[in-house]
Amino acid sequence: MEKLKFYIDGAWVDPAAPSSLGVVNPATEETFAQISLGSRQDVDRAAKAARRAFATYSEASVEQRLSWLQKIIEGFRARLPELARTMTLEMGAPITFATQRQATVALFHFEEAARVLAQYRFEERMGNGIIRREPIGVCGLITPWNWPLNQVASKVAPALATGCTVVLKPSEIAPLSAMLFAEIVDDAGIPAGVFNLVNGDGSTVGEAIAAHPEIDMVSFTGSTTAGVRVAKLAADTVKRVAQELGGKSANIILADADLKAAVIEGVHACYTNAGQNCQSPTRMLVPRAQRDTAFAAAREAVDTIRLGDPLDPASTMGPLVSQTQFEKVQNLIQSGVDEGATLVAGGTGRPAEVNRGYYVHPTVFGDVTPQMRIAREEIFGPVLSIMSYDTEDEAIEIANDTPFGLAGFVQSRDLDRARAVANRIRAGRVYLNGAPFDRSLPFGGYKQSGNGREFGVFGFEEYLEVKAIVGYRD
Repeated sequence: MEKLKFYIDGAWVDPAAPSSLGVVNPATEETFAQISLGSRQDVDRAAKAARRAFATYSEASVEQRLSWLQKIIEGFRARLPELARTMTLEMGAPITFATQRQATVALFHFEEAARVLAQYRFEERMGNGIIRREPIGVCGLITPWNWPLNQVASKVAPALATGCTVVLKPSEIAPLSAMLFAEIVDDAGIPAGVFNLVNGDGSTVGEAIAAHPEIDMVSFTGSTTAGVRVAKLAADTVKRVAQELGGKSANIILADADLKAAVIEGVHACYTNAGQNCQSPTRMLVPRAQRDTAFAAAREAVDTIRLGDPLDPASTMGPLVSQTQFEKVQNLIQSGVDEGATLVAGGTGRPAEVNRGYYVHPTVFGDVTPQMRIAREEIFGPVLSIMSYDTEDEAIEIANDTPFGLAGFVQSRDLDRARAVANRIRAGRVYLNGAPFDRSLPFGGYKQSGNGREFGVFGFEEYLEVKAIVGYRD
């Protein structure tokens, strides 16, 4: 499969200079597609096309933008099975999960952006004038490989809904679903230059987007280290920077919770997307007196996981995305052993039931202390750390003892008690008792997990400037 062109100014075009990269299927370790790697010249071409398009697209009526969004939604629904299968091939998500979560949740963002747009008030009276909200301009969007289409949609949907134009760089590791999405946008009849896609690596295309003077805002999802680099490059042109970065979320199971049920659910939540999930509850905090019961429940949960071919609907966990990610996770599992944590389940090495692919054992450590690497570093694999506490205050202290603050989780039979604990967790989103995903509520981090918000009206407003018109009377 060759996907060597970029989508710029309403057409599929050749890169400025030929340079290709193989896309590897992580379940087979085989290269199955080729893409082009872009350059600063490609970014410049895309940014200038987006700038030209912004002059007219920003003036499009709400009704016209809703019409284009609806066409994207219809195209997305029609091609959802193809999008899901592509993500399974490029990053290893089991086909059932890719269909029900990866592709479907991405679609949700366009439906939500349309819902917000339809009822949003772009002007309101205030004091001696008018408050007006206008599209910020050209938006550079840099997205990761772990939720390749979800993260594209969470940025592109509100950008287009608000009247912004876009230069997108999907991850070069999992770029193919984004390229299919570009076909959907093209079929929807969006004006030329409004949406542009340039493939490439972070050090070239990503940095060019962050620094480009024609780009007014950059929205980045990825590692904290890369996010710092993006922010520094954006500073010279005083761009708005919205970032969703790393996480090390704590799952506090209070003493009054149904411990076994909470542990089993917590293990599976940690292993969502093979643990390659920024808000995964990777630190499970349990009352010290319930340590042994928690370990037994965790083993029971691990025993239900089915590793295997991600195209097989029976598989519940696929491989990690790459050899690099496999080696990183193996190293961190070994560090847990070396630093004295109790290995409750899993461990190092490739699981016996698979003979190729970047598969790892679903792993649980117990007796983890706050200073261990597995308690502090974002592992991005199916590795859970169980930590014990004696008091509620101690649990909250442990939960907040991290440079990250993306999400938190609290389990209790008493909803008011859970809410009181949630109020004290320094994180941008806290889930109570396994609450499901809600696309209307904001998502984003405290501390080194980033700034800005995605989803719903909060994500919508990230792409708007605020203008005060003083002295106007109607």
